[in-house]
Amino acid sequence: MKLPVLGVESSGLLVQGFKAAGIPCGIKKGNKKDLALIYTETPAVIAGVFTKNKVKAAPIIVEIERIKGGECSAIIINSGNANACTGKRGIKDARNMANLAAKVLGTKNDNVMVASTGVVGEPIPMDKIERAVPHLAKGLSPVGWFEAAEAIMTTDTFPKLAMEEGRVGGRPVRIVGIAKGAGMISPDMATMLAFVVTDAVMDRRTLQVLLRRAVNRSFNRITVDGDESTNDMVLMLANGLAGNKSFKTQDSIFKTFQGMLDRLCLKLAHMIVKDGEGATKFLEIRVKGGRTESDAIKAARSVANSLLVKTAFFGEDLNWGRIMVALGSSGVDLDANKVNINLGKLPIVRGGVATGGEKVAKRYMKERDIEVTIDLKMGDKSAVIWTTDLSCDYVKINANKYSR
Repeated sequence: MKLPVLGVESSGLLVQGFKAAGIPCGIKKGNKKDLALIYTETPAVIAGVFTKNKVKAAPIIVEIERIKGGECSAIIINSGNANACTGKRGIKDARNMANLAAKVLGTKNDNVMVASTGVVGEPIPMDKIERAVPHLAKGLSPVGWFEAAEAIMTTDTFPKLAMEEGRVGGRPVRIVGIAKGAGMISPDMATMLAFVVTDAVMDRRTLQVLLRRAVNRSFNRITVDGDESTNDMVLMLANGLAGNKSFKTQDSIFKTFQGMLDRLCLKLAHMIVKDGEGATKFLEIRVKGGRTESDAIKAARSVANSLLVKTAFFGEDLNWGRIMVALGSSGVDLDANKVNINLGKLPIVRGGVATGGEKVAKRYMKERDIEVTIDLKMGDKSAVIWTTDLSCDYVKINANKYSR
């Protein structure tokens, strides 16, 4: 099930004015990369979307305050330690981590953002980070994205990178993104992190609208285990070096850039699901015929998060009644006697009753990528959620305290 980086070579990930780096600093065992840095030579406008979990990690608390300044020169990220549930010390350490990077880079403290991911409840080893930051800054490179993507991994099995390019406002524009995540995935925000950079010209408000829409269509439509992390965040920087004509949300240029950003975020979101902890299946749960889009999302998410549904797909046993049970408990007003379910192109349920196609469907259940289409027959709204099965390996991975 595990995949290599999907069609992206690090040497091709070039965005004007941006550099990245990733090195080991000793938080993880085995000399694995665990400290990353993203830097823009020209200060960028910044947008962000953050976890709605009431238990927020120290970096999230610091970020929510710093992002109000609207400008960013760098992001420093560590993996192996979440700096969550660490009290006042954690807040102080998060600020200090960002300030160390600011000092080495020669930029304002408030212009450096910080992110962490890993084990919850343990103080972050600031001595290791302090020794490593100067070496990290020296390693900055326009083609350092692969190393940065490696350095933010926890239980991920491959780095997640994506790039989009096109013409916006009469100029060539590029977007590059990296992400991490394999478990504790059920973002509602915005353990997942994503960092996106572009050389496009735009104001901060427009960037925030673009990012929030893209996140709602991608990262907020995936789930691995239904758990929302204390550290979930997506940050996006735009340094304006492409020199394109500036645009607002009502412009046609906006739609062009939104399409590029949507595609990039969806690529990263799909990589996270395909790298789900212990996953053997990539499941697309598509619900149509909802009264509202909200109803369609609720129904799809209920099916995607159902442990019984997920284990059925792992066992390659159709057991379509579990899908009906999940729909019925979703909180959506529906009529079971109207529900249709397809597995791929195969009709499995019509009007809430089995079609008798279970034997044919059994063969389809052995596929890695599986599509489930549910028609509620209650309206014309639809939604898609992407998820995984639930395997024995998921339990083994998460029984290990230090797996993150």
